[in-house]
Amino acid sequence: MATVIPHSLFTNFDIDLFKSGKHFRLYEKLGAHLITVDGVEGVYFAVWAPTAQSVSVVGDFNFWTFGDHQLEVRWDSSGIWEGFIPNIKKGTIYKYKIQSNNDGIITEKADPFAFYCEKPPYTASVVWDLEYKWKDSKWMEKRQDQNGLGKPFSVYEIHLGSWKRHGEDNRFLTYLEFAEDLVNYITETGFTHVEFMPIMEYPYDPSWGYQLVGYFAPTSRFGNPQEFMFLVDQLHKAGIGVILDWVPSHFPDDAHGLGFFDGSNLYEHPDRRKGYHPDWKSLVFNYGRNEVRSFLISNALFWLDYYHADALRVDAVASMLYLDYSRKEGEWEPNIYGGRENLETISFLKDFNEAVYSNYEGVQTIAEESTSFPMVSRPTSIGGLGFGMKWMMGWMHDTLEYFQKDTVYRKYHQNDLTFSMTYMFSENFMLPLSHDEVVYGKKSIAGRMPGDEWQKFANLRLLYGYMFMHPGTKLLFMGSEFGQSSEWNFEGSLDWHLLQYPIHEGVKKLITDLNYLYKNQPALYEKQFSPEGFEWINYSDHQNAVISFIRKGNNSKEDIIVVCNFTQITRENYRIGVPRNGKLTEILNSDAKVYGGSGVFNVNEILIEALPYDGRDYSAALILAPLSVSVFRIK
Repeated sequence: MATVIPHSLFTNFDIDLFKSGKHFRLYEKLGAHLITVDGVEGVYFAVWAPTAQSVSVVGDFNFWTFGDHQLEVRWDSSGIWEGFIPNIKKGTIYKYKIQSNNDGIITEKADPFAFYCEKPPYTASVVWDLEYKWKDSKWMEKRQDQNGLGKPFSVYEIHLGSWKRHGEDNRFLTYLEFAEDLVNYITETGFTHVEFMPIMEYPYDPSWGYQLVGYFAPTSRFGNPQEFMFLVDQLHKAGIGVILDWVPSHFPDDAHGLGFFDGSNLYEHPDRRKGYHPDWKSLVFNYGRNEVRSFLISNALFWLDYYHADALRVDAVASMLYLDYSRKEGEWEPNIYGGRENLETISFLKDFNEAVYSNYEGVQTIAEESTSFPMVSRPTSIGGLGFGMKWMMGWMHDTLEYFQKDTVYRKYHQNDLTFSMTYMFSENFMLPLSHDEVVYGKKSIAGRMPGDEWQKFANLRLLYGYMFMHPGTKLLFMGSEFGQSSEWNFEGSLDWHLLQYPIHEGVKKLITDLNYLYKNQPALYEKQFSPEGFEWINYSDHQNAVISFIRKGNNSKEDIIVVCNFTQITRENYRIGVPRNGKLTEILNSDAKVYGGSGVFNVNEILIEALPYDGRDYSAALILAPLSVSVFRIK
């Protein structure tokens, strides 16, 4: 047997924290770490495998020979195997070969804490360091002000593998190429944040990254860890926040992954009713096992720590919260109180959010949660789950359902639009038009709009204008910002050639101007989660399919008035009530010719009259362009 020197990075306190589910820096201990012991350089390996009879490190340095480099199990019943192997260098490829006490089963696994992985389809881990000299201090120092709940969040959701590809051979761009092309594009279009669909290492491209194996490694498809750090660095230097999709809800059963890791159900719940996800044919974490909680929360903090992420969007929270999610009667067991809520998950999510917010200033967590589970984005101190924001799936569904209807029928369905305001302020909502809405036969967002080409794009511009004026933060999936015609295809690039056509360039121009307006009009963000920030003018004009409302900030003199016309009929002398005397100035009209519209707009300033209307003492007569959003300021 080759030399493995006994060595440990763990203290007794570390072990106590690990066993109690409270060790949130496990990435500093478990995994492969380049260190020097007694003047000799090498790698310290540590892996959690409590059911193991023996654990060997195999790799290109020992010709993948089982038993040559065996780790030693700790004496403290933690189940951690560890040891120092001298003369191993950065870039060494390795796995753990584990012989189990369970009938001698042998598994060969990638390192759950590896910082870097082989490029798929290869599956081994790579010894690596995380040394990098960050240059984003200005962003990090002011992040608490830039990234707060009372600030603009206009998020560009991106799948790195299909945003843009190299033309001739359809190859992926690299992190370094993204650091130029993507940063310039986000700067041009004005989004405040970019959200990366999972960049943690995953084996199967069609999973889009939502079936993770390398939880601590950015995918090697686009480069190495330092190159991804450089991409984040460049985004921050440009004043753009970075949101990472995080997937603690399930993981694949690939042979080299977390499943059946040491010959036992180590990471997954042993009860298949809780440990297997029928929709995704994947395994579900055992949220009641303390060591698994330490693993997951450590992983969340790792991306905030080493990669300077500004927010984590947590995927598929609904599937975690309910024991009967996608399960038929008899396929699930109620909790101790007879309910369907997963109490272990609820406890875990609260611990996760408390750990994030107590350790990092100015960060956010965002829940993709599609049910009416209460207080998702409320503090744990008052019984909430502790997230900063929650996706508003009801708004997304109702709004798209409404917009797909022919304009003739919209007067019968106005409640689909106005209903969102009855529960808008029960959570801190983000309005998503995400990747899930442009796949599996749903068509692109533009493709779902009714009418001829002109009406489709007028409807699209109206949808985006309405979205940006509606309370809540915003998220738009890549390609939607220029009216991608076809569904999203993860195997190729977006249809960038469409921007040669004025109607597509016009949509992009509108998104750019909406982002500018959102960021520069405090009424649109200062009270975006408060009922004090919104007031209806008229939501009941079903016959004309028109709604009007006021957005409010801290200064009433900066209030914004919004009027939406959901039919293709131009409405002249359309009167609305206004809160005070003065003049109205139109500051944005989605029907402007520069956006591809017909160019109907309100000329100059509109005099406000002392004529009661809509329950107010003052009113004004407007021209409403067809299928448009008009935005006004009072002077």
